[in-house]
Amino acid sequence: MNSTNVQVDSQPIGVAVVGAGYWGPNLVRNFMASPAFRLQALCDLDVARARRVLGGYSTVEATSDLSAVLADPAVQAVAVATPAGTHLDVALAALQADKHVLVEKPLAATVAEGRRLVAEADARGLALMCDHTYCYTPAVTRIREAVHSGELGELHYLDSVRINLGLVQRDIDVIWDLAPHDLSILDYVLPEGVRPVTVSAHGADPIGAGRACVGYLTLQLNTGAIAHIHVNWLSPIKVRTTLVGGSKRTLVWDDLSPTQRIAIYDRGVEVAAPDELAPDQRRDMQVSYRSGDMLAPALVEKEALGQMVAAFASAIHTGVPSLTDGRAGLRVLEILEAASRSLAGGGVAVPLEVEN
Repeated sequence: MNSTNVQVDSQPIGVAVVGAGYWGPNLVRNFMASPAFRLQALCDLDVARARRVLGGYSTVEATSDLSAVLADPAVQAVAVATPAGTHLDVALAALQADKHVLVEKPLAATVAEGRRLVAEADARGLALMCDHTYCYTPAVTRIREAVHSGELGELHYLDSVRINLGLVQRDIDVIWDLAPHDLSILDYVLPEGVRPVTVSAHGADPIGAGRACVGYLTLQLNTGAIAHIHVNWLSPIKVRTTLVGGSKRTLVWDDLSPTQRIAIYDRGVEVAAPDELAPDQRRDMQVSYRSGDMLAPALVEKEALGQMVAAFASAIHTGVPSLTDGRAGLRVLEILEAASRSLAGGGVAVPLEVEN
């Protein structure tokens, strides 16, 4: 990392947020609350909106001049919360100004654009991080621990449902709108060496919106396991549920449950191995059902964005990429692009390349 970008831990990192729309105010609030950062500026084309976000008593600069923000030596990091189509231009300009960069999901509009950002950050020794916020929730942190520790056993399947009566987007379909959350979680929780190798996508547009409003993704993993994601803008009820099935236990995450968001079930199906069966039994596999206890682990409540901001500071200070770095953002983008090709091809399975 460039010596000019290495921060002394006791000194707050000067940061600017670009974009005061939907997500920018959340970043502003968390950077202001973090002792690791000092918010220097909020940049938006609508300066009046930026001032409203900051409040009447804030001393943080509100500006529409991105060039001036990037030229300010007090700004060492930039958080980008602008529309996806602008991520390449804004984030690339920040990296070329030797600023560490945090980008709201998705990392970029295309894989090719995402690769440009990763290459620029690598060449300059800068931290590039994607704001995959769900990965920093206590629930997803617990899921990752359960998968990586072997608590669930060998991963068999992941099934995720993210549906509600949502806002139909004008420029992207429901897969690009909602599935990045689940794809980033999948990327985050998969154990070392396990990865998706193909994706198939099906969608429907029953209201004539001109893009898929209901979508299903099926990802085959290199171990033979499967991941399935259901996203929907048209459901009259809101569901945020994920099942992670393993050879030993199954974890159920209900993100809308106020009291029991994570439940781990010691229940499942067991099949006798062929070498344990007599020759006349091997045609009929011996299946038994295990019904054990259910554990509901306590989760320590922490705001996900606050944890994400802390991870960004750590990546800047140490030079060690975060678990949701630019390459993680690239892997999600690759699946989204492949899913679009599959959707256009009637659900054909599209191979995935490996982004390291």
